Amino acid sequence: MSEWDGKSKGTVLGYKIFVFLIRKAGVRAAYGLLFFVASYYFLFLTDSNRSIYYYFRKRLNYPPVKARLSVFRSYFTFGQTIIDKIAISAGLRNRFTYEFDGVETLKRLLAEKKGAVLISAHMGNFEIAEHFFAEIDLDFHINLVTIDQEHSAIKEYLESIGKPSVKLILIRDDMSHIFKINEALSNNELVCFTGDRYLKGNKYMSSPLLGKEARFPAGPFMIASRLRVPVVYVYVMKEAGLHYHLYAREATVKHRDAQALLTSYTESVEGMIGRYPLQWFNYFDFWAIDS
Repeated sequence: MSEWDGKSKGTVLGYKIFVFLIRKAGVRAAYGLLFFVASYYFLFLTDSNRSIYYYFRKRLNYPPVKARLSVFRSYFTFGQTIIDKIAISAGLRNRFTYEFDGVETLKRLLAEKKGAVLISAHMGNFEIAEHFFAEIDLDFHINLVTIDQEHSAIKEYLESIGKPSVKLILIRDDMSHIFKINEALSNNELVCFTGDRYLKGNKYMSSPLLGKEARFPAGPFMIASRLRVPVVYVYVMKEAGLHYHLYAREATVKHRDAQALLTSYTESVEGMIGRYPLQWFNYFDFWAIDS
């Protein structure tokens, strides 16, 4: 079974083709080309197909035919979120519409000037959050805590299109990232983690998700439960057409109880999966806790 290695698939050439099409013919034309890309993934990516089929068939209990069709629809939806991210970064933000659910929570927390920890997941399109927040004139800095294993050539190309305002805090063996996290929070900034991808060899915690035990990275939950700052679950989910929906929910955090925070998080993720089953973008053996 496949394991997540910290990297996503794709090539610079592929991104350039989609950027050209978006600029010349629009987002929906890029969606048309995406049909063929998603078909290729569906036909030839055996390991990720097996893993995401398991998610639909065994964890969501879809019938076999629906589960197989959902594999293709998942790839297609994932591709749409990437195209949308590129389009928005390239200056086409006004082509999209935005809906807010819980943004008053973020406004209130920022007014308290303590900073806040956001925990999201590889669902929907959280990477457009900075553009999303700009729509409501919410002025603050987002710091994304990351392992930074992505292909540097793709990152450099995307930054050449539209430089992100999100600041990266890289996880280091010397624990220097902890000081940067505390500094950001002291400046009333937001620190964001994704809580759903455990990288083999790193410290982890386990909790049931969709009825079966799974591993999660320990860092986000251990750090967030110790900081004495608000914790908010945030998701930016794609709706029909060019419409996005932001969800923000404040978590109840007991100091130094990372397991309780993880349990709260998995319940939050399950709620989002229930609404948006096609937007769970973890194409590896997520529940392989015995490996």
